[in-house]
Amino acid sequence: MEKYSVIDLFAGAGGLSLGFLQTNRFDIKVAFENNPDMQATYKKNHPGVEVLGDVCSANYQDIMNKYGDIDVVIGGPPCQGFSNANRQKNHAINMNNMLVKQYIRAILELNPKAFVMENVSMLKSDVHRFYLTEDDKERIAKYHIPVKETNLILLDEEFAFDEASEIVKSIDRIESYLWPEEHYKLLNVIYKATKNSNKFGKALEKHKQTLLKISKAHINATDDYILSMDHTAFSAIIDYFEDDESKKNSGIHKEIKNSIEKSIMIQRMLGKAKEIHSNNIIVERYESDKSLIAVIKSFAVYDYLTCILKSEEHGYEIDNKVMCAADFGAPQKRNRFVVMGVKKSIANKVALPKGYLDEDEYYTVRDAIEDLEDIEPTTDVNSDDGITLGKKDVSELAKMLRDSDMLFNHIITKTTETAMERFKALQQGQNFHSLAESLKTNTYTDVSRTQNTIYLRVSYDEPSGTVVNVRKSMWIHPTKDRAISIREAARLQTFPDSFVFCGSKDKQYQQVGNAVPPIMAKAIAIKLVKYLNN
Repeated sequence: MEKYSVIDLFAGAGGLSLGFLQTNRFDIKVAFENNPDMQATYKKNHPGVEVLGDVCSANYQDIMNKYGDIDVVIGGPPCQGFSNANRQKNHAINMNNMLVKQYIRAILELNPKAFVMENVSMLKSDVHRFYLTEDDKERIAKYHIPVKETNLILLDEEFAFDEASEIVKSIDRIESYLWPEEHYKLLNVIYKATKNSNKFGKALEKHKQTLLKISKAHINATDDYILSMDHTAFSAIIDYFEDDESKKNSGIHKEIKNSIEKSIMIQRMLGKAKEIHSNNIIVERYESDKSLIAVIKSFAVYDYLTCILKSEEHGYEIDNKVMCAADFGAPQKRNRFVVMGVKKSIANKVALPKGYLDEDEYYTVRDAIEDLEDIEPTTDVNSDDGITLGKKDVSELAKMLRDSDMLFNHIITKTTETAMERFKALQQGQNFHSLAESLKTNTYTDVSRTQNTIYLRVSYDEPSGTVVNVRKSMWIHPTKDRAISIREAARLQTFPDSFVFCGSKDKQYQQVGNAVPPIMAKAIAIKLVKYLNN
């Protein structure tokens, strides 16, 4: 039976590839993955695939010369677009946006029969947009991609000053005021720590020598507004270390915050303004009645993709939808946005698969990992020589996932005394917010903003939430006072036990969390085969 040739872009550990391979109808020729640990995992589990690195330097003509025509392009390009969240960061432009354009480049140059793109479920939302650059103008016009004006806030009203709107127009003036990146990062650490008095003193003491060293470069008294704000900020740091009495002042963290906040916000403004210049973003105008705003034009990621690929020139019929992994047999309520395109010459109508399970039929965490409950995990990656699995009555799902006599990656983080106290206090379904106030201290800068997935004790008898890096989120086993292991997280993602992850403990957890559940990828692949067989 004919197999269709595939290239996997942004392949990660290989969850999407695995689902396609499980149909026995696809042959992965090349995978692109830049992360060395993910590369190692991909190579270990897909030994016949050529694994390459940076997709930006991909030569698709060379690939076709070597492997012939490529039938299908698959992959999940990272894309965070922009949103108001970017106001909290020093960066206005997310470089991941470029990677979506690289994915589209691959389709245009390889001209495959079909493609599948997987991404976060917000991709079709209005926050996932590109800023219009000089490089985009011709393509935007050619494919009639809709654009709209978008406000990028450079400086909030409370920090505005007279000259700001002129400064951001000049790259020379911007660069004359910008601090070295390491200076900004360090003072930003202190600024963030001012939200929590316990963390504040520790942060200052930890970075004392470096802070004192860099402060000397910023304490020249001057009439220049920005330089005077720098002087105020760094003088406050020096005064803190010179004045022993200040450390006894319970409100000193608020005083320091007031002294450094303006300079931090100005540096963020300058950083965003520099990115606008560096990325050739077209600014319609600057407005400074209250906040300082750059009015720019933007276009939705999804509009960009569909207007180009559905055009008469490229000829794809496209469907998209948010797919929930639980509907396809994963014990996890993970929503991902999927776009599937097939050449109009092959299919005049395209639809992604429907889930085959109703909510009352979903597999649960118990189905996936209960059989591992009494197997003692290791905390040492280097001692992961595999555990021999004995015979056991297991669930229908576990039978499918237990495709090896050896269990690898049953690894957990070491549990600190503080974490263990929290583990013992939490029942299934409870999280950090369920803890007594005495158990919440000295961990997070702003306890009230801690996500509901942090210190979550997973419930056995329902699907889990979206599996992320469960080490960072401190997910807890349903019945054991320990973390969820890498293998257990992989089971929740429907990776079979024969699929072995490589790299450090944290990198393995990250690979599992970033992956596409193979069981959902397989359902997409099965549906795609029906079109390709025509």
